[in-house]
Amino acid sequence: MTRTQYLFISLFCLSLVVFAVLLQQFGYQNTSFLPCPLCILQRIGYLGIAISCFLAAGIPALKKLFHILAVLSACSGAIIAGKQVWLLSHPEASCGIDPLEVWINQFQLVQDLPWLFKADGLCSAKLPAILGLQVPEWSLLWFCVLLILFAVTFFKNTKT
Repeated sequence: MTRTQYLFISLFCLSLVVFAVLLQQFGYQNTSFLPCPLCILQRIGYLGIAISCFLAAGIPALKKLFHILAVLSACSGAIIAGKQVWLLSHPEASCGIDPLEVWINQFQLVQDLPWLFKADGLCSAKLPAILGLQVPEWSLLWFCVLLILFAVTFFKNTKT
């Protein structure tokens, strides 16, 4: 991948996080979109991709390492988003307050940046769809697109 492509992916992932924060702060269709623990972990996945791609663009000698870190972030994000999509279709599997919420909210980073990292919502809450999909479904879609993109470009680069 070129430096410009890495920077574009980095900015794209940051824009997805900004969109999530805007949904949290302002809501959509008069509904507040409070982030659940799985939402927070997905944000961390997108931030991991953004930072990895930014570093890949800035440090060419370690580009492969940062590419692999971006793949790992995208993979973990896809797994977490997949779990949340599953919870949306099986709300009876949720037990209300997730113990993960307590664990996430104890970190100092959460105390310093609650608007970005504090988990307040329920993972199985059905919120209004945006263009036909729930937010976790959109997240899963973008993580999968990024995974495919990273895989194709990684294997394309190793062949040459």
